[in-house]
Amino acid sequence: MAALSSSNSFASTFVLFVLLFTFLPAFSNAQLSSTFYNTRCPLAQTAINSAVLQAVAAERRMAASLIRLHFHDCFVQGCDASILLDEQASATSERDALQNRDSVRGFEVIESAKATLEGLCPGVVSCADILAVAARDASAAVGGPSWTVKLGRRDSTTASRDEAERDLPLFTSTLQEHISNFAAKGLNTRDLVALSGSHTIGQAQCFTFRDRIYDDGSDIDAGFAATRKSTCPAAAGNGDSNLAPLDLVTPTLFDNVYFRNLIEKKGLLQSDQVLFSGGSTDSIVREYNSNAVTFRADFANAMIKMGEISPLTGEDGVIRRICRSLN
Repeated sequence: MAALSSSNSFASTFVLFVLLFTFLPAFSNAQLSSTFYNTRCPLAQTAINSAVLQAVAAERRMAASLIRLHFHDCFVQGCDASILLDEQASATSERDALQNRDSVRGFEVIESAKATLEGLCPGVVSCADILAVAARDASAAVGGPSWTVKLGRRDSTTASRDEAERDLPLFTSTLQEHISNFAAKGLNTRDLVALSGSHTIGQAQCFTFRDRIYDDGSDIDAGFAATRKSTCPAAAGNGDSNLAPLDLVTPTLFDNVYFRNLIEKKGLLQSDQVLFSGGSTDSIVREYNSNAVTFRADFANAMIKMGEISPLTGEDGVIRRICRSLN
């Protein structure tokens, strides 16, 4: 019996080894690579960069919108361009999720880049990869860091509004909710604070910060709150969509002033201010406030990590020819 058991064990191990050896090349070919399009579409990143620079030149705020669009894509089903599918393509469009409705922007920039790429190399470059490159180029366009984007993502054929509403951060999120949310995606507290630093650019709608600026018990600088009240009426439903810059000091420049704002209790959103409220992330906020170089490096590294959340690669997914539809 012992000899038979040993023989069976050897045979099982041998079969497993053969299977692993056989399929190893397939796994290797499915990995993301910075040179993925070098042969099949060498002008891919140049075309995307051109579309981004044109859009940001026309509207500086678009840089923040493109970074946010990539983030909101990756946190739902992974980095698969599912956020780009409209309601005609998907009955559960992520665009309709609470965290995205009437706020997520930049679709036309991605479609513009995609149209150009379809002319250069039809059916080659995925919408998911365009999102990743566009976010990098948007950061650089407003003075932020750049980084090497690994490519080879493919596009999903599904979207999930339910998953979007479950996994995307809310403007009311607590620190622990943030930490748990990011940890579920393989991101640590340092990634959380660094990525939140993208709020050094961009704007927020009145309804997202009304309660904070009108709450007398809120941990907010009184003068800062008074300034924001001028464009955000107290009554709900009145001026809900009025915009205010997340960083009042340098609203269109990617820098580390956001962290100084938090230390001074001038975070516009409660979900930002919780990063500096006596919790475990206070020290990271202080570090980024005093060292812009460290913040920029950590932001770039966190964007790389985020951009590699559960991508579809190899034969999984599709390459959409129009990003908003299942063509």
